[in-house]
Amino acid sequence: MRMLLAVAAAAAALGMNDTALAEGSVEAGQQKSAVCMACHGPDGNSLNPEWPSLAGQHASYIVAQLQAFKSGERQNPLMSPMAVGLTEQDMLDLAAFYEAQAPAALEADPALVEAGRKLYIGGNQERGVAACIACHGPTGRGNPMALYPVISGQHATYIASALRAYASGERVNAMMQEIAARMSDEDIAAVSTYIQGLR
Repeated sequence: MRMLLAVAAAAAALGMNDTALAEGSVEAGQQKSAVCMACHGPDGNSLNPEWPSLAGQHASYIVAQLQAFKSGERQNPLMSPMAVGLTEQDMLDLAAFYEAQAPAALEADPALVEAGRKLYIGGNQERGVAACIACHGPTGRGNPMALYPVISGQHATYIASALRAYASGERVNAMMQEIAARMSDEDIAAVSTYIQGLR
């Protein structure tokens, strides 16, 4: 029930933004992304596994995260100051640019991929860990209307860091906090590398 309410609220919020998102300019976003390149790469494919790749990410999710950084709802020593000066149009343009980029193909760790696949597809009923596939889909493409991000091909290091941040409460999202808090270090390592190899 809680998940259904969250989806409904996200969809309602997006109803207001659907028109605005259509106004994002890929060309303007590319020009505005110059300062973003140092961490996220020239085409949104980060070369540093500690920083997320943005190539192919849903524009709606990028805008929502930039708004959260700007408002202080989400905190990060690097991103928070970057987002403060962004206008709504800047966010829309950047989101349009990154959504239009092709994500790089990364590989999973063969030693952990099977354990990661099992968690991603089936979760762990014994510990109450929900299957990632339920929200992020079979190929990790997420759901833009529900603000579930694309996670396929994301750096395993970044995914693992995000899961640990959810588990500790450093990063706030009720659903993800509940799931991540029930995951072991081994679960996090396995599912993170599986996600890295998803296409």
